Amino acid sequence: MARTLNTAVYTIRREAFVDAAQRLMQTSGYEQMSIQDLLDELDASRGAFYHYFDSKQALLEAVIERMVDAALAAVQPMVDYPNLTALEKLKGVFGGIGRWKTERRALVLSLVKVWMSDDNALLRQKFRHRVTARMVPVLAGIVEQGVEERVFNAKSPADTANVLLILLLGFQDIATELFIQRQANSIDYEAVISTFSGYTDAFERILGAPPGSIEMIDEEIMQAWFA
Repeated sequence: MARTLNTAVYTIRREAFVDAAQRLMQTSGYEQMSIQDLLDELDASRGAFYHYFDSKQALLEAVIERMVDAALAAVQPMVDYPNLTALEKLKGVFGGIGRWKTERRALVLSLVKVWMSDDNALLRQKFRHRVTARMVPVLAGIVEQGVEERVFNAKSPADTANVLLILLLGFQDIATELFIQRQANSIDYEAVISTFSGYTDAFERILGAPPGSIEMIDEEIMQAWFA
């Protein structure tokens, strides 16, 4: 019983650091946030911080893990809903994750530049493994349903889901780079649309889906981030 209590206390205290980090990142940004800022926010000691995290980057990893879990949890009810078609579920997953990010725009923006830095290459790799483990089964289920509904043409839903996930992760990196370029006014909105259209077309071809049947990002979200 005592061991269970200790584990629960450890989790609660560790999550308090993650909560505080998210708040500070939204108001100040990750690069501006210091470990001392966290300690002041929580009235905690430096030793307490290093009991749960061995570095500021380890804390960043915990924040991103929480974001991944929360975003996927937000769209899971739609995936499980029995009355939706495979195309509706796919659109719901893409749109749901996009809306989740848009609703937390300040937090996502605080991560954009630091996410793409060379110093965080290992973190991006860990993120890819985590997302793959969580998303491939979700996509495989949707692909299998689409095959049964005769709107997708895939011999192996699991293998197809892996390919789609690789494409999605690449799409995310490209979207981040395009956002940075749009902020610098180095590309126009039409170039963003053209790039996204290419990814959508590739997605449809991999699935064997009818042209124009898949929407990876809706107009409202496009406007919020790139217009």
